[in-house]
This record gives sequence, structure tokens and C-alpha cells, in this order.
Amino acid sequence: MITAIRIFKNKVVVTGTFLILWQAVLSQKDQQVQVLRFNSNNTSFPDSARGSGYTYDSISYRASEHYNDNSVLLIIPAHLKRKGKIDLIFWFHGWHNNIDTALKFYEIEKQFIASKRNAILVLAETAKNAPDSYGGKLERPGVFKALVTDILAKLEAQGIVKPKSEPGNIVLAGHSGAYRIIAFILEKGGTPVEEVYLFDALYSQTDKFISWIQQNKEHHFVNWYTNHGGGTDEMSIKMMQQLGDDSLSYSLIEEPSLNSANVKASRILFVHSMREHNDIINQPDNLELLLENSFVLRPLVK
Repeated sequence: MITAIRIFKNKVVVTGTFLILWQAVLSQKDQQVQVLRFNSNNTSFPDSARGSGYTYDSISYRASEHYNDNSVLLIIPAHLKRKGKIDLIFWFHGWHNNIDTALKFYEIEKQFIASKRNAILVLAETAKNAPDSYGGKLERPGVFKALVTDILAKLEAQGIVKPKSEPGNIVLAGHSGAYRIIAFILEKGGTPVEEVYLFDALYSQTDKFISWIQQNKEHHFVNWYTNHGGGTDEMSIKMMQQLGDDSLSYSLIEEPSLNSANVKASRILFVHSMREHNDIINQPDNLELLLENSFVLRPLVK
């Protein structure tokens, strides 16, 4: 349990301590999921660009505390089909968060389980508890592909997937400052990505998202934006204008009107919400809605 949570500049800041140690949780299997944590040299950090830390708003964020964690968290459903290619869903957190706080505060694991997708949920640490969108090594060519290889190797070593399993469909999702790492993975990651879900996260890099959309008419892009994200509304409007100029069809839906049929019908979908920056992921469970209506993810079969 987290002892305190406060909102700071439209970002979630978690203070206090966890009363449940992750090491104990990760050693267990329940009826729904198996959870694994491991370390990979192909995550965001450590990275030379943050070797001396980072300063934002006159506050220093030391490398040892914020840019030295290369943890990867894997959530594996109990009834995962272990033969064939393995679909992966990546969640990237925003500012002032880490993979553990984001997983719990936004109920990412709960929504993934409820969606009943035949895939593995992946959370790879980025800038930890810092106001920083920089993606570190994952902005470099081919590093994301190497991370996927590390994930499959870990799963194979644990006997979770068959030897020499290959990645299947890949979905990238994230909140707020996660836009940058997702954009660079699309441009330089070195492995195909089929779907992107942005939750109030379109601050820049629209050229990378549009280029990815243009690469394949099957790519599925969902951008959920508010008027409280510090510019995501303006950037979303600009992107829609650019899509129109490029003769690329898209849909714009007000959040109260959104349903499964809307999601399935729209390859490029913008969802406008009047709610707050931190409320749109799991109040209600909107990530679950997108996963359930994914263009590429298959349902679990017991």
C-alpha cells in the first residue's frame, strides 16, 4: 500500500513507503497471473546523457536515485497460450512515477487481467520518480528490439514460453511523458509495432507518430487527451489538422460517447475528455476497453 499520493503539476507524485515488498509478491503465483522481475541492459538507463543526473525547475535529480534502475516487470496470465509467437503489451509511465507506482495507482495490472488478452504485459523502468520524458538508451536504434529479445530469453529460461519463441504483435501504451519514448521506439526501435495508445501524452514528436501511421494501413492509433494536460489538447488538434492535410482519415469522439464499436471502427482515433489528466486511465477502466477491442490481440482461451 502507498502511504501518500499527491498531484503536482498534473503529475502523480508518490511519497511514503510500500507496505508490501515486491520481492515477496513476485515470488508467488496466483490463479490469474505470474509476475516476474528481472534486469536488462537494454532498458532506458543507465545512460550517458543522464550520467550526472538531471536538473528541472532548479531541483537536481541524481543519477544514482533516478537514472540507475534497469528493472523490467512481466505480468503473465495463467492461461497464456505458450506456443507460437508471443504478443507483448508495453506500458510506459509518465513523470514522477516508477513501474511499481504506475502499475498500482492506475490499476494497469488489474485492467490487463480483466481484458483477458493472450499477451504478456511489460513495464520497463524509465526515468524513475523524476520529471523527465527522456527515453535514454531506448531512443537509440535497435535497443528496443534487443529489449524484446531479453524478455523472450527470460521467459524461455523460466519455462514460460517454448524455446526460440518469437515476438508476435506489439502494443505500446503510456501516460503523459511516455509520449517521447514511444515515439522514438516507433522510429528507431527496430521491431514492428502494431498499436499505440496514448493517454494525455501527445506533447510533441507528432511527425514520428504520423510517419508510423503512414507505414501500414493496419496500424491502430488511439490518442486520449484532456484540457488539463498542459498542451496535449493543442497538440492533438494540430495533429488532426496534419492528418487531414495528408488525406488520412481519423475519428474524433467525446469520451461519454465512446464504446467498443467506436474503438473497433476507427483505425486512427482521438478521444477528447473533459476530465483530469490522471483520471482517464482507470476511472473508468479505459485501458481495459482498448485492450479488449484491440485490432491484433487475441482473447485468452482456457
